[in-house]
This record gives sequence, structure tokens and C-alpha cells, in this order.
Amino acid sequence: MKKEDKALIIEKIAATIKEYSCFYLAETAGLDAAETSDIRRACFKDDIKLMVVKNALLHKALENLEGDFSELYPVLKGSTSILFSNTGNAPAKLLKKVAKKDAELPRFKAAYVEETVYVGENQLETLANLKSKNELIADILALLQSPAKNLVSALTSNGAKLAGCVETIANK
Repeated sequence: MKKEDKALIIEKIAATIKEYSCFYLAETAGLDAAETSDIRRACFKDDIKLMVVKNALLHKALENLEGDFSELYPVLKGSTSILFSNTGNAPAKLLKKVAKKDAELPRFKAAYVEETVYVGENQLETLANLKSKNELIADILALLQSPAKNLVSALTSNGAKLAGCVETIANK
């Protein structure tokens, strides 16, 4: 491969990393065409971008970016696929779902989620259980709305009771 081609690929990888808030590194070598196609379809459905890269080019792209990615360098061995997403837990859920079908592959290597690095297969469960930004906002809104809903409910029910009491007294 020419040096110019490598530079273009490195720039493309770096630009894609900047575009998304998180990325996962996984081992997908050894999957047959049908399994790879199934994973690509699942990624498309869940709005996840899948890219297969050479480790050396990914390493150079990470070095060119701002931030500390040094914890990811040791896992850049073998074949590496990158799953890009703007939802932190979506790739983890996808990898868990696919792993149930086939115990060996794809194998989770590491992840970079919201400026935090997760390395090792034991971190996949943690990542899958993380709440996304939108889920956290929804939880906070629900907590904030709860007291107001309770107050409105209490005022409404007491008003009906009061009207019923007044009506009963009037009928006597």
C-alpha cells in the first residue's frame, strides 16, 4: 500500500472517531460470510457503524487525535473491527446478543465511551448495563415530575371529595 493511501485511511479513521462519542474494538476474524453479514445488518438496524481496520493504521489514527488512548494500544493485536455509536451502550448490547448465538466470536476487546476506556471481556456486562444519556435525562425528568403529579392528584381528589360532601349536606 502506498504511503499516500495509508495517510488517507488514517485520516478517515480519525475523522470517523471524532464523529462518534464512543467506539468499541472487537475481534471478528473467523466469522463466515453469513455471520458477518448478520452482524452488519444488526449494526445498521441499531445505528452502529462497523469498520474493519488494520491495527497499525488505527494506532496511528489514535495517536493523531487529542486525548489519551494509550490504554487501547495493547489490545490492537489480531484482527480488529471498530463499532462506532453515539449511544454508549448500544454496541455492548449488540455484542452480547450476538455472543449468545456464537460463544467465540465476535469477541469484545475494549471500548472508549464518553472519554473513559474499558478494556477486557469482563467489562462488556458493565457497558451493556450503562444507561445512555437520553435514558438518564428521562429518569431525571421523571423524578422531577413526580412531586408535581402527586400534588395535582391530591388536589384533584380532595376537590371531588369536598364537592361530594357539600352535595350530600345540601340534599339533607
